Amino acid sequence: MRSILISLFFFTVIACKDNDDYIEVNETLTLEIPSNFPELAYDIEANPPTEVGFELGRQLFYDGNLSSNGYVSCGFCHEQNTAFTHHGHQFSHGVDDQEGTRNTPSIQNVAFKTKFTWDGATEFLDLFPIIPITNEVEMGETMTSVLAKVKADTNYQDLFSRAFEDGEVNMDNFLKALSQFMVMMISSNSKYDKYVRGEEGGDFSDLEIEGLALFKNKCATCHVSDIFTDDAFRNNGLPPDPSLDDLGRENVTGLLTDRYKFKVPSLRNVELTEPYMHDGRFGSLEAVLNFYSDGVTESDTLDEELINDGVLGIALTDDEKEAIIAFLYTLTDEEYIYDERFEEF
Repeated sequence: MRSILISLFFFTVIACKDNDDYIEVNETLTLEIPSNFPELAYDIEANPPTEVGFELGRQLFYDGNLSSNGYVSCGFCHEQNTAFTHHGHQFSHGVDDQEGTRNTPSIQNVAFKTKFTWDGATEFLDLFPIIPITNEVEMGETMTSVLAKVKADTNYQDLFSRAFEDGEVNMDNFLKALSQFMVMMISSNSKYDKYVRGEEGGDFSDLEIEGLALFKNKCATCHVSDIFTDDAFRNNGLPPDPSLDDLGRENVTGLLTDRYKFKVPSLRNVELTEPYMHDGRFGSLEAVLNFYSDGVTESDTLDEELINDGVLGIALTDDEKEAIIAFLYTLTDEEYIYDERFEEF
């Protein structure tokens, strides 16, 4: 493990975590970077997580009052027991039971990523919460209204005053607090991690070893490193759903060359995050691999990695699919899924 400890101001506080436990000093938290992970992408020195800042971010993450109906929080669509996805829902939905057009992505290891949302609407983690908060079918609020509600809450006034040097309840600190919570959400203790780090509990079966080899050969071009995404936008040959009219990355860039390109998702905890794809059309990993072997469709922007000697898709036998799925199951990180630090209080 590599540990990052950022020096920050310290001051005496009486910040209440659970109404009984008090933080006497706003200590900077230690962010442990697993030895098999890449370097951080997030500028941790500009916003080092602290005990009070993290707790403030956690409370904001689970606060339904940040939505227009007072019920839908960030945690409403991002549930911890399914790697912070909206399990069982094809599309994200929020206020007034309105339904969006995309599947809720997981939240993990965001400190190592540079682009957020399926179409990369922002490249800054600190700005990411603005998107769901102001989306009319998700949280349906304005940032002005959200800040007004937070400022009127004496508990939040107290936490902001102790989490930040200026003590202000403002947009910058609001977003930094949420980032401090999310930056600490590192999933790195799956069976796979223990296998590659040579730790106890990392013994692979023959099938899992075969699956890892197949994955490296057939899938790791896009799902790279131990973050399992290259953070890029690719057209994976999924036939567009005409009822959704979702152009993907083109919605952000306006470029025809980005049509139907979506962000490559991380595969960590993928066993728990069904349904799959940006529009949640597949309900199982078997269906996903069947698509890649037999369902990829041609288009002008189809990723070149899915065209081999004029043949579309990825050649996979049934036995190879079984082995790859066995390997993907080793990416489930129960320590992360049940980590009390990230629980709704």
